Amino acid sequence: MKLLHTSDWHVGKTLKGRSRLDEQRAVLAEIVALAKEHGVDAVLIAGDLYESVAPSADAQRLVVRTLLQLARAGIEVIAIAGNHDHGATFEAYRPLMGAAGIRLFGQVRSADSGGAHRFTARSTGEEAVVAVLPFLSQRYAVRAAELIAHTPAENVGAYDQLIRDVLGNLTGPFGAGQGGDQTVNLTMAHLTCTGGVFGGGERAAQSIMEYHVPGAVFGVDTHYVALGHLHRRQRIPAPAPVHYSGSPLAIDFGEQANTNVVCLVEVTPDTPAKVTDLPIGSGRRLRTVTGTVEQLLADPDSYGEDYLRVWVRQAQYAGMREDLLDALPNALEIRIDPQFAADLHPGTDRRLRAAKTPAELFADYCAGVGVSDDRVARLFDQLHDELSGRT
Repeated sequence: MKLLHTSDWHVGKTLKGRSRLDEQRAVLAEIVALAKEHGVDAVLIAGDLYESVAPSADAQRLVVRTLLQLARAGIEVIAIAGNHDHGATFEAYRPLMGAAGIRLFGQVRSADSGGAHRFTARSTGEEAVVAVLPFLSQRYAVRAAELIAHTPAENVGAYDQLIRDVLGNLTGPFGAGQGGDQTVNLTMAHLTCTGGVFGGGERAAQSIMEYHVPGAVFGVDTHYVALGHLHRRQRIPAPAPVHYSGSPLAIDFGEQANTNVVCLVEVTPDTPAKVTDLPIGSGRRLRTVTGTVEQLLADPDSYGEDYLRVWVRQAQYAGMREDLLDALPNALEIRIDPQFAADLHPGTDRRLRAAKTPAELFADYCAGVGVSDDRVARLFDQLHDELSGRT
């Protein structure tokens, strides 16, 4: 059977106040087109469909229409909630989505309560079992382990042990096809695997410390593990094929070097999963450009439609930001290069500062933040004189 694995859409995400809904619409349309082109049997969406637990109406409309387009094409659609999603809302819409052929999972449930979802591939007639594990916070991991695995979870301090307990229940039906045939065994989860490389835009507080598990939590009887949460495309060393598809769109400038793809997975009950990366090219490129104002403005057309983070390597002057924005309308962030600022102002001894006049201290401050403009110095002198009662 053929599967398409994707995650971390973050629909509704803005970048420095700039809406990206048009980009997100184009990216999701590209994903739908790839699913149809390759004749996939199922699309696995491993969490973080939305950027916020309270997405806008436009964001919800885009996601729902995308899921419906996939389902209407005869594709099995299975999606779980990530840490950015509101799991309870997913559960509230679960019956309605199910009527439309969309399998939505907002909260962990036991295997016999739907946590192990079965479907039959339309292309091959093979049966698949998908163990679905939405994002679990440390707080709710204990509750889920008690509910599902019936273990004394209050005595277990390790997050990874709690996840093992839950997965042990969810993967129990693996291999047992309803017709007696072997099943394709799949796991879909939204979590951090130990050793995984961050993409650059994740919430660190819900990705590190106790929020990670080793790849060994996924058993050797699993044919493919579809993960979400880390935005970088990568495979995790593990007994089973464990893959992050990564985000199909760079979420922030920290992800500008990532390769955006979805994963095409071909698998049978008897053969290892074959994974092919399908590039996604609809989103705008994010770039960090560095130089003096003159260098940055030498050829503004060369930046095309890319969104820019501009790091200036010269002292700031009044009106510099406006000069750059006039020529570079897609510049979303403009700042003095931190390394350049550090080189300008490595630090001053407190005793030396105490002996300086206000004008000298202000000049030091301007140098430290990369400002060099005589008009600013004259304005400071004027204000200082007024406040000192000298005029």
